[in-house]
Amino acid sequence: MTDNEKTPAVEPVEDKLVDEVVERLMDRADASGASLLGEGGLLTEVTRAVLERALDVEMTEHLGYEKHDPVGRGSGNSRNGTSAKTVLTDAGAVTVAVPRDRNGSFEPRLVPKHARRMAGFNEQILSLYARGMSVRDIRSHLAGCYGVEVSPDLISKVTDAVADELAAWQNRPLDAIWPIIYIDAPWVKIRPGAVVSKPVHLAVGVDMDGCKDVLGLWVGDEGEGATT
Repeated sequence: MTDNEKTPAVEPVEDKLVDEVVERLMDRADASGASLLGEGGLLTEVTRAVLERALDVEMTEHLGYEKHDPVGRGSGNSRNGTSAKTVLTDAGAVTVAVPRDRNGSFEPRLVPKHARRMAGFNEQILSLYARGMSVRDIRSHLAGCYGVEVSPDLISKVTDAVADELAAWQNRPLDAIWPIIYIDAPWVKIRPGAVVSKPVHLAVGVDMDGCKDVLGLWVGDEGEGATT
């Protein structure tokens, strides 16, 4: 071999193994096909929890006393378990436990009895998850979901319950290592007083088993968004 001849570059074994592992993880993640919302979606469980917390507050408002409160004894009406209801969203079906009362007089507002499809539901829920939404923003957003016929007091109580649920999700412990992270910024309609479109910056991680999880969502400013 002459001085002018160069030895072919050899890819380090460690780098090659890392590339193979990453490729396998990406294949697994793509095969799972997990969406954000809808049945089996990454946010479905906490979405269900948020809806059920809101419905439970509605039942408390309807009965006039908290669950297990002795004040309810002899009141003439009480909770009577739940019934499962599946609502269709743009991203699929979500099944929630709707509370019932013994007199059968409870009429849920957020998930009406005869409603099977919730228009714009995905955008409403997605924006609620995102950091950057103040309690005032959440209250305004929920008021838009409910409509004008709901009292401000009910909106305030639902906001407190939903804010607690969202805070628990936002502060949940996560794995220390995420080999793959996807970044996106879908545009959603948010109600900080008036309806405006804002990007929600989304980070989805793939763990060592190839399973996806949402690492965080943050509301951006108008004019921001994902670029290719």
